[in-house]
Amino acid sequence: MSSERLATAPPAGTPDARPAVSRPDALSPAALADARANQPVRGLIGLAFVLPVTVLLSAAAGGALHSLVVLGPLTTFALPIMAMIAFWWEDWPGTQFSRPWSGLYDTALVAAGGAVLAALGQLVVNGSDLAGVFVPGPAHPGLDPAANSLAGSIFTLVLQLTLVCERRPLGRLHPVPAGLTAVGLCWALGLVAWLALVRSDAVESESYGAWFTSIGAWQMLFWVALRGWPFARIDRTWLRLLLGNVTVVACGWAGYLLAGRVLDWPGVRITATAGAAIGCILLVAMLFEAWPAIRLTPGPGRTLAVLIAVALTALLVRLLPTLAHALDVPQEREWSWTTHVMLNALSTAVILHVAVWKRWPVHTPGAGRARTGQE
Repeated sequence: MSSERLATAPPAGTPDARPAVSRPDALSPAALADARANQPVRGLIGLAFVLPVTVLLSAAAGGALHSLVVLGPLTTFALPIMAMIAFWWEDWPGTQFSRPWSGLYDTALVAAGGAVLAALGQLVVNGSDLAGVFVPGPAHPGLDPAANSLAGSIFTLVLQLTLVCERRPLGRLHPVPAGLTAVGLCWALGLVAWLALVRSDAVESESYGAWFTSIGAWQMLFWVALRGWPFARIDRTWLRLLLGNVTVVACGWAGYLLAGRVLDWPGVRITATAGAAIGCILLVAMLFEAWPAIRLTPGPGRTLAVLIAVALTALLVRLLPTLAHALDVPQEREWSWTTHVMLNALSTAVILHVAVWKRWPVHTPGAGRARTGQE
């Protein structure tokens, strides 16, 4: 594996504008050796952070259903902010502080930014009744489920720009304005598309959200589980970007049509399954760094990592609706709660732990890069 990655690394001194997670040399020989030496122990220790955070987001706010209604939209709207800090700002401004203060600082920024964007979503969907964001009820319409498809589609657009488009053309800017511009641009595009298709009743909100989540699952497969393979091996930027964008949209659309037209799944089930796939890929490829697949050669290793994620997805898609029923979630909301657990709670916990908190309290190479942010 290391020899293949070395062969495709850019020449010394050549800048690579791609996010670290999707560069062909994302696992350098040193990083690969470190992962092989420290996994699965490092991942298991990380579960001590990931699992409690997942449980808190899934059921701690007055029960499973109330957590879905209140924390679900807030978390989804916060995902673009978390992606901006992790993949555009590379953890700035938290890098100005030592751990764990860096993680706390960035997490507070994610929470605050998510609340602001959720309030903006409330203005779009329900008007100026901002009480519905935090205390939804009959007198104060909330964001769930009305704004879920809007928030999810915006996050998918952020990932498309960040991973598939390699932050181009905004990557040439300073990281701070580039990240802010990326979130603003994706918000504008997502809002226009949502108003034109969902608000106009041209497309059902449920189907709209399912289509975007299906694309999100393929983004995770190619650019997180496979680290950009096979597209990262293409030297010509325009061809790499073209093939990457066409492939991920085509695969997402095909998956959506297969599930909806052939298997006759409702949109909420498609969203839950794709959301579970996203969470499982992050768990396998990010938290556990594709262990034990990293001990194999590239071809078998990639195959094993994907198979583990698929098997885990199938298992959780069967178990979580049953758990939702046991937690008194109404039957019509069981798939929605499954989506919240996997796409919002688990994914947020994994990204926070690995990309924002740098696996604290576990020491990792480069984790102590304090005060090296965007200065």
